[in-house]
Amino acid sequence: MVDVCVYGGTAAGCVAAMTAHQEGASVVLIEPSRWLGGMLGAGIKPAQDCPVPAAAGGLTRDVVFGFGNHPHEVMRAFHAWIAAAGIEVVFERRVRSVTRSGNRITSIQLETSPPDQWGVPAAESSPDREVHAEFFIDTSYEGDLMALAGVPYRIGRESQETYAEEVAGVRPVTNWTPIDPYVVPGDRSSGLLPLVEEDHGLAVGAADGYTQAYNYRFYVTADRAKRVELTPPDNYSPADYELVRRYLQYSEDLSGIFPGWINSGEYNYQRGSLITNAPLGLSREYQDGSWDVRSRIWRQHLDYLRGLHHFLSTDPSVPAAFRAETAAYGLDGSVFPETEGWPPQLYIRVCRRLAGQYTITHADVINQTEPPDSIGLALFGVDVYPVRRIASRNASGQLGVATEGDMFIGGHLGTGRPYPVPYRAITPEQTGNLLVPVCLSASHIGYAATRMEPVFCVLAESAAVAAVQSLRAQTDVQQMDVARLQARLLERGQVLSWT
Repeated sequence: MVDVCVYGGTAAGCVAAMTAHQEGASVVLIEPSRWLGGMLGAGIKPAQDCPVPAAAGGLTRDVVFGFGNHPHEVMRAFHAWIAAAGIEVVFERRVRSVTRSGNRITSIQLETSPPDQWGVPAAESSPDREVHAEFFIDTSYEGDLMALAGVPYRIGRESQETYAEEVAGVRPVTNWTPIDPYVVPGDRSSGLLPLVEEDHGLAVGAADGYTQAYNYRFYVTADRAKRVELTPPDNYSPADYELVRRYLQYSEDLSGIFPGWINSGEYNYQRGSLITNAPLGLSREYQDGSWDVRSRIWRQHLDYLRGLHHFLSTDPSVPAAFRAETAAYGLDGSVFPETEGWPPQLYIRVCRRLAGQYTITHADVINQTEPPDSIGLALFGVDVYPVRRIASRNASGQLGVATEGDMFIGGHLGTGRPYPVPYRAITPEQTGNLLVPVCLSASHIGYAATRMEPVFCVLAESAAVAAVQSLRAQTDVQQMDVARLQARLLERGQVLSWT
C-alpha cells in the first residue's frame, strides 16, 4: 500500500511522482514501457512548446527545462532524477482492471507490457501484480486508468453547437489536389486508392469520432557512422503508394513528403502537404482501442514510414536526384540508441479526454473566462493536425483528394496571453481519489491548445500537491480547499495568474 500511485511515466508522470515524494507521500510510478519522459524523451524538447517560459513555474521551470535538448539525454535525465529520489518505478506493466469501493479506487491490477526492439507496445499480455494506493493520478496519454475506473470521458470532435465553438467539428478541406482517387482512374467501382477514404458526408461543424493525426518525431542522417538502415516492411507493395506516385507531379517540395517538416532538429508532420510522413485516420481507432488495436496502429505508423522511404528511394516515378537523396537517409541511431533509431513513443496528440467538473473550451483559450481555481497556465494556438484524407470535390465539382481537420489558430503564441487551467478541469465529477492532468477535461478545440508537454507537467505538479492535501485532510478531491491548494502551489513556485 502506498499513498499515491502515479500511472504513466510521461514527463508529467515523473513530475507528479517527484512532487508527491517531496510533499511527504509514499509513491509508486507505473510505466508500461521501459522508458521515462514520454514525448520529452522521444523527440520533443522540454521547452519547445512553451512560447512564454515565464508562464511555467515550479518543477517544470526549475528542473525539466534544464534537462537539455538531446532526446536520449532528456530521457536519461528523467531516469536519474526519479532514481536519485528513491521513487519506486514499475516498468513494463500497464493497467488491466480497476477495483473500486463506493466512489473511490482501491487498487489497480496490472498486466505485462514488454515493448519490442523498436518500442512498439505488446499486443498480448498476462496478468501481473496488484497495486493498492490511497490516491491515484492518471498521467498516461491514453487515460486507461481513468477509463477502467468507470470515469466518464470524451473522444472525437464535438459539434459547433456543443460548446458554442465556431471552429469545432468537421472543417473545410485543405490541400485539395486534382488527383483521381480511384484505383482505376474514373472507375468508382474499382475502389479508392490506399491512403484515401470516403468522405463521411457530415456537414462542416458537425461532430464525429475522428481526432488529429499521430506521428513519430524522428531523426534521419546520411552519416554512415550513425545511420540505421530504413528497411521496407515485409508486406511492402509499391501499389500501396500509388497515391504518392500520382501526387508527385503536383508537389513543389518533395521533402514535405519525406522526411517532412524539420521542427526543432527532429522531423514532424508536414501539414501543408497532402501526403507526408504519417498515415491519417488511424488515431480514430486508437482512442478507445484495445492494446491489440493500439499495438497494430503503432506498427502501421512504423511500416508506413518504412514503405514510404523505400518507395521514394526506388520507384522510377520519383525524380532521380530525390531518389538518391532519400536512399541515403536512415534513422539516426545516436539519438534513440535503445530502439534502433526509432523514437520509443508514438506522438499520441490526443486520446480520451476526461468529462470533469469543468470543460476547457475555445472561450478559455481566447481569454474569455476567468476561473477562480487556477492551478497553472497554458498558452498555445489551437493546433490540430489533419484527421482524414478523403476523396473530395472542389467548388467546381472536380473530383480530387484532400485533407480535413487541420488548423493552427493563433500560431505558436496563441493570443499571446496565457490562460488559467482550473483545478476542476483535472477533477472527475464523482470519483473521490483520482486526478487526471494529462487527459484533462476539455473539448476537442480546448484540448488542441492545452495539450502541450510543459502544461501537462505544470498540471501534474499541482495534481500531486492536491492529492497529498486530500490525503491529509481525508477528503475527496471534489471537496478540495482550493485556496489552501493555491497557496501551497505558489510556495512551490507555480504561476497561477498572468498580469
